[in-house]
Amino acid sequence: MGPSTFSDPTFSARGPLSARLLELLRSAPGDDVDLLPLADETIDRAARLVHDDDVQLALFILYGLHYGSVVDTDDAWEWHPSLIAPRRRLESAFEAELRDNVPMPELPESTSSAVASALFTLTGADSGPSLSRYVAAKATREQLAEFLVHRSIYTLKEADPHSWAIPRLSGRAKAAMVEIQSDEYGGGRPERMHAAIFAGTMRGLGLDDRYGRYVDHVPAVTLASLNMMSMFGLNRRLRGAIAGHLAAFEMTSSIPNGLYARGFRRNGFGEDVTWYFDEHVEADAVHEQIAGRDLAGSLAEDEPALLADIMFGAAACLTVDGWAGQHILDAWTAGESALRVPLEPGAESSTPGGHVASGSGS
Repeated sequence: MGPSTFSDPTFSARGPLSARLLELLRSAPGDDVDLLPLADETIDRAARLVHDDDVQLALFILYGLHYGSVVDTDDAWEWHPSLIAPRRRLESAFEAELRDNVPMPELPESTSSAVASALFTLTGADSGPSLSRYVAAKATREQLAEFLVHRSIYTLKEADPHSWAIPRLSGRAKAAMVEIQSDEYGGGRPERMHAAIFAGTMRGLGLDDRYGRYVDHVPAVTLASLNMMSMFGLNRRLRGAIAGHLAAFEMTSSIPNGLYARGFRRNGFGEDVTWYFDEHVEADAVHEQIAGRDLAGSLAEDEPALLADIMFGAAACLTVDGWAGQHILDAWTAGESALRVPLEPGAESSTPGGHVASGSGS
């Protein structure tokens, strides 16, 4: 076995394709295995790929080979032809579905100022579900724990999907991306990495901060949000989309994080739990300006052919996160769990600020 940063996640297959992938990854890489027919069958069977458990878990596993800390397997599987071919087939269908269902805004001129203005208009007009307002005013401790479980799929690897774009950019856009990502990674201080701070928030609610621990618990749409970022970041041709996604992500972060912090404080949690959200209120107010003008705007100015993808990436961020947020709100307002597999009772009942699990959050 090659070196691994596996953290003992305990997730199960959700269909024939993810089952076959997990079976393969328990073995040593060998001769090519043709998974394309199974991938095609899975795509054809799915009513909506974004909500299909087998499709999204399969993509999560395949992208996870590039991140590590997802599946305990031989590192040689990362670029094995048997897995790259079905990944390309799945992400091609996933991208096509997104392009068919994400409402596209009118394209601005390909100047830095025009693109930044268009992005601020787009994110300011977003009418998606306000999960943050619900958390601030109504969420129970049990719902706060569920919220963190949903968020953990991305946030315990915060910034990593966008960082794939750094070598795919150049000039002003690259410099802007690096400036933003440096803050996300704590400016060289590992204890201030946003993923590590979020791990502390999870521990404060009695949750396990090991990456992958709660994959079984979240629905396909939660996996789809991270899978979309991974797809944008790992494909050079989609570098415009990942830049637009990061811009929208930063532009819609500061105010919601303030509301999330309010909800946790309302439930009796202190600064050791709210630190993650408080940090983003200030940091993302700065990041949104850099992301809108210096990253997305400069990229459009330097490479006008990427303008449509920049706006698509921003719109996709709002749309898919809106779908995920709506799923949570629909469940909570119906008095139900928003998780695919509910948490064991008592996960959120530890003393506010208590630490009950250990492990790396990065």
